[in-house]
Amino acid sequence: MNQPVNAKFGIGAPVRRKEDPSLITGHGRYVPDITPEGALHAWVLRSAMPHARFSLSGLDEARRAPGVSLVLTAADIPDLGLMPTKAVMPQVDGTQHAVPPREVLCSDTVRFVGDAIAFVVADSVDAAKSAGELIEVEYDPLDAAVETGRALNGAAPLVWPETGTNQAFELGQGDKAKTDEAFARAAHVTKIDIVNNRLVTNYMETRGCIGEYDRTTGRYALTTGSQGVHGMRDIIAGDILKIDPARLHVMTPDVGGGFGTKMFVYREYPLCLVAAERLGRPVKWVSERMEHFVACAHGRDNLTHAEMAMDADGRFLGLKIDVIANMGAYLHQFGPYIPYVGTTMSTGLYDIDALHVRVRGVFTHTVPVDAYRGAGRPEAAYLIDRLVDKAAIEMGLSTSEIRRRNFIPTEKLPYTTPTGRMYDTGEFAAHMDKAMEVAGWADFDARADEARARGRYRGIGMSTYIEACAFAGSEEVNMQLDQTGRVKLLIGTQTNGQGHATAYGQVAAEILGLDLDGIEVVQGDSDLIATGGGTGGSRSIPIGLPSVDVASRTLVEKIKALAADQLEAGPDDLELADGMVRVAGTDRAVSFSQIAASTADPEDLKAQARIKQTEATYPNGTHICEVEIDPETGTTEIVRYTIVDDFGVTVNPLLLAGQVHGGVAQAIGQALMEDTVYDGEGQLLSASLLDYALPRAGDVPDFDFQTRNVPSTTNALGIKGAGEAGTIGGCGAVMNAVGDALRRGAGVAHIDMPATPERVWQAIRAAQA
Repeated sequence: MNQPVNAKFGIGAPVRRKEDPSLITGHGRYVPDITPEGALHAWVLRSAMPHARFSLSGLDEARRAPGVSLVLTAADIPDLGLMPTKAVMPQVDGTQHAVPPREVLCSDTVRFVGDAIAFVVADSVDAAKSAGELIEVEYDPLDAAVETGRALNGAAPLVWPETGTNQAFELGQGDKAKTDEAFARAAHVTKIDIVNNRLVTNYMETRGCIGEYDRTTGRYALTTGSQGVHGMRDIIAGDILKIDPARLHVMTPDVGGGFGTKMFVYREYPLCLVAAERLGRPVKWVSERMEHFVACAHGRDNLTHAEMAMDADGRFLGLKIDVIANMGAYLHQFGPYIPYVGTTMSTGLYDIDALHVRVRGVFTHTVPVDAYRGAGRPEAAYLIDRLVDKAAIEMGLSTSEIRRRNFIPTEKLPYTTPTGRMYDTGEFAAHMDKAMEVAGWADFDARADEARARGRYRGIGMSTYIEACAFAGSEEVNMQLDQTGRVKLLIGTQTNGQGHATAYGQVAAEILGLDLDGIEVVQGDSDLIATGGGTGGSRSIPIGLPSVDVASRTLVEKIKALAADQLEAGPDDLELADGMVRVAGTDRAVSFSQIAASTADPEDLKAQARIKQTEATYPNGTHICEVEIDPETGTTEIVRYTIVDDFGVTVNPLLLAGQVHGGVAQAIGQALMEDTVYDGEGQLLSASLLDYALPRAGDVPDFDFQTRNVPSTTNALGIKGAGEAGTIGGCGAVMNAVGDALRRGAGVAHIDMPATPERVWQAIRAAQA
């Protein structure tokens, strides 16, 4: 007999988030909310200089200050390992690039404003700060390299003088000879230079951690907001503390946003653990917002030159890309991999046979750069969308027509790109056409004329994107029926606010015949959960949910087998609903709790699954943005925003819309306002929310969001993933719309992100002059 469907739940049901009542009533439990009994508080003394040799004095006075328990400098932690780089890449010459040392606390040289110098532990944060002010840092200032574009200038100061260069690595993709041949026969070549601006990841909850040590067991415990406890445990234990990972218990409570930046191990985590061991008391550290600007990895910061070779009809023949990617002062945890993985998506949705990409990472005296929502793929999508729009203008084609001529045709799928990406399914022209219809593209000229009559420049732009996410891998799921009749689901992904408990729970609830409250999703505990890949790259639902599905079905069969004995019926005659197992068509039933109570072997109440995926998934879609610009002030207003995406199978349309809306809001922030500004000497000028603009409610339009889905064939449930897609598709659409408005209104040929009012105003005045 087929398992009945609980129509309230399951894949496709618009289930409201079960997490929300707790969070919106103030009952969330974040790191700042947790203070163990007897906890001490930590503060970090950070460099005020971008580049300097230094020495310390006043340490004895600081250690004697009221309330102070411990002051750590580099000399006090000689046994700790370095902060690791986990992405050491093969270069174009076959060698692996060097990884300069990143100390937990700097010993004699600082390389960016915010570099960590000392760690002070006291009864309170104020006492720790006061003691820190007694530590005198004598700087011997050195020249600083700041600008991405000048880092390789022969006159630029060197971040690591022993290497003789600021080039951190040179990576490559594609076939240079084949690409050169395509360019040799081109009728036209379009060229563009693009800035992908540096971003500061401003999640709602700043980072924090609590370190504890049990002298009886010799085990450490770390509580921190993370994107996965297992990777955090293994790096801190294996690379830094140099202990067996089994001796470190990592826990993550509620997390107020991650966006990639909470995936990494930071210096404060091992320092709190070391301090807790030495003092025999818990040690807590929570970042202040201004500290966050200089203590957490930044994102993006690329300069790119690209060229597209075309035939006389505007069909793409070859693509050349040269990327300079700012790594900051050190190679952060996954830093070198981010620009590289982005370039694997260089050709986008287009049938381009020949490609050559060069990526040079550069060191500067700035905060290190690592993954930020989309991690390289937004940079690739933005580049190809801006380049294709410029090619259309130069070839005398509409932006939609040049795309249509060059999209990979559906009949060519599955399609392998020049970088080895295998697109399995999609109907690219179809979602573009649908988006244009919904957005009223055909009637835009009339709206532009009406805006012009009001003294406004109106523009429309699109992004047609594809991304790689849910990369090959697996996620183990363990489920157990407990004595209350509820099911506990343990999985090693980590929610950062996306609604995992709802998404996993609604699928398990449908299969098991339970209400959503009958499924308890457990994440964020390395002792309870044996393994886990964490959350990143939009992997949690596409990779985790197939295992949830199979484990749930396995548990159903076990429950039926146990119930069959009690009900004296065959398992095929049983159905599950409302926490009961019933003989179909009768009133003979037994509850889940009764089954659990009468089962002698706990293993009979457990199920496990780990479904492996061998290829990434490829969400794709079209974003269309319409803007109005006030030429007198340079202010840009987004007046219309349309999205038609292909996400394969939709698990929960409410969660999906939330993910897309949030991603587009971040793209709008990057495109129009987020400007990370260093002065020429390496001081971060935009080091607070007074100086660094984030989008507010009034800056974000209502979205018209629809899907036109083609299920994935590489994912067991047909899901393609959506967590980063809004950010990947958003910047190109916004900036192409801004460019269109400025070109129509003032003849502006080019503008880079962020298109702030000042920059827009200056571009208009320059064009008019």
